Amino acid sequence: MPAKTGAQYRQGLREAKNNVYIHGERVDDPTTHPSFQNVVESMAGLYDLQHEKPEKMLYTSPTSGDKVGMTFLRPASIDDLVKRREAIQEWAKTSGGMMGRSPDYLNAEVMAMGVANDLFAEDDQMFADNARHYYEYARENDVSLTHTLIHPQVNRQKAQHEQKDANVALHLKEKRSDGIIVDGVRLLATQGGITDEILVFPSTVKPAGELDDPYSLAFVVKNNTPGLKFISRESFDYGKSEWDHPLSSRFEEGDAIVYFDNVFVPWDRVFVCGNSSICNRTFLETNAVVHMSHQVVAKNVVKTEFLLGTVLNLMDSIGIDGFQHVKDKGTEIMLTLETMKSHLFRAEHNAKLDKWGTMTPDFDALNAARNWYPRVYPRMVEILRILGASGLMGIPTEADFQHEELGPIVNRALQAKNLEGYERVQLFRLAWDLTLSSFGSRQMHYEYYFFGDPIKMGMSYFDAFDKEPYKAYVQDFLNQTTSSKPSYAKA
Repeated sequence: MPAKTGAQYRQGLREAKNNVYIHGERVDDPTTHPSFQNVVESMAGLYDLQHEKPEKMLYTSPTSGDKVGMTFLRPASIDDLVKRREAIQEWAKTSGGMMGRSPDYLNAEVMAMGVANDLFAEDDQMFADNARHYYEYARENDVSLTHTLIHPQVNRQKAQHEQKDANVALHLKEKRSDGIIVDGVRLLATQGGITDEILVFPSTVKPAGELDDPYSLAFVVKNNTPGLKFISRESFDYGKSEWDHPLSSRFEEGDAIVYFDNVFVPWDRVFVCGNSSICNRTFLETNAVVHMSHQVVAKNVVKTEFLLGTVLNLMDSIGIDGFQHVKDKGTEIMLTLETMKSHLFRAEHNAKLDKWGTMTPDFDALNAARNWYPRVYPRMVEILRILGASGLMGIPTEADFQHEELGPIVNRALQAKNLEGYERVQLFRLAWDLTLSSFGSRQMHYEYYFFGDPIKMGMSYFDAFDKEPYKAYVQDFLNQTTSSKPSYAKA
C-alpha cells in the first residue's frame, strides 16, 4: 500500500486490540481517550501532510512503484540526503520540533539496519534477511514505530546479570522452532500507546558482556501482541484548550514502561538473539546512529528556530529588546541556532557513500551536535524563563477573556507594547508551556537525556576522539624552539 493517510493511521489504532494502560485503567480506544486523542490527531496530521505535499514528502518505492514516505528513503546522493532532511523538517515544523519521536526517527533506524544488515548474519543469515525484509515491510506499509532500549534502573553499579532480581529485565526465556519467548520489563517507550509496532534494541551507550547474552535482544512485534503491556506515565495533556496549553494539548507524546509477559516473537521478526557482541556494535556498525542523529539534528534546528521565535516575540511584546543583557541572551540562542545549522550543513556536504552504497552523513559533525545540544537546551529554556519573568505567572486562561465582565479587565490590564492583553497572554502561555509547565519540564529533561546520560556520552566522545594530531601539532611546535635541552634532562 502507498503512504498512509491520517484516517488510515487512526483506523489502525482503533482496530488493534489495545494493550495500553494509563492512570490505572486500560485504554479501549486511544483515538478517543482524553490522554491520547489530541496527540493522535497531531500524528494523523503528519501522515496527511505527506499527501498534501507529495513532491516533498513522498518518493517512488523501488520495489512496489507506490508512493512511500520520504523519511524511509535510502539516500544514494547528497541531494537525496537533503531531500530526506527537508521532509524531516517539514514534519518538525508542525510541532515546533516538540515531537521528538515523530515517525521519521525510527524510519531512519529501520532503513539503516535493513540495508547494512550483514552484521546480523554473524549469528545466522536469517537475521540479516529479517532486517532487510522488515525495512521493506515498514516502508511499504508506512508502519509507525515506538522503541525501547534500556533495562529498569535497579542498581546502576551492577551489570544486568548481577542484579538481585535479574529476571525483572527483558530476557530470552525460550527458543522454539517457530520463534522465541521473551519475558520482563523494558524502559521507556515514547509514543508507546499510539503506534503500530515496537522495536526492541540494545542501548546505544551501555555495552554488555557475554554474561548478559540472555538480555541481548533485537526484535519487533505488533503493539497488540498478546502478553505485551504499555504502562503509561501520567499524561501532561490535562484536557485544556489549545489556547491555554498550546503545546501540551497537541504534542504530548507520552512515555511508557513496557512489560513483556511471556511474549512470543516469530523468527522472522528477530534480528539479534542472545548475542551481546552484535548488540554492542549494532548502532555504530550499521550506521544507524548516524542516520538517526541526522534526523535528530535536523529536528533540533527547527526546535531552536521555534524557541528563538518565541523569545524574540516576547522581547518585542513588552519592549525589552533594547536592553543590553536581553540582546546578549538573544544572541546566545542565535549562536546556538547557527552552530546547529553549520553542523547539519557539514554533515550533509561531507557525506560519503558507505560500503553498502548508502550516502551517509559525516558523523563527526552530527556526533558533536548531539553531544552539545543536551548541554545548551536547558540554557535556552532558562533564557526564555528569565526574560518572561513574572509575566509567565500572570497568565489568565481563555475563559477569563471570554467572561463578559472579566474579559475587558484582563485585556486592558495585560496589554503589551504592541499587543492587546488577549494576544500578549496567548504568547506568554506559549512561553510558559515551553518552560514551566509539566510538558515544558519534560521537554527539557527529554532533550538532556535524548541519547542517554550526557556525561557518559561525553566520556565516549572523548575516548573516541582522534587526539594524536593535536598533541603532535603542539609537540612539533615545541620541538622547533631554538633553546637546547639541559644536560640533566633525559634524552
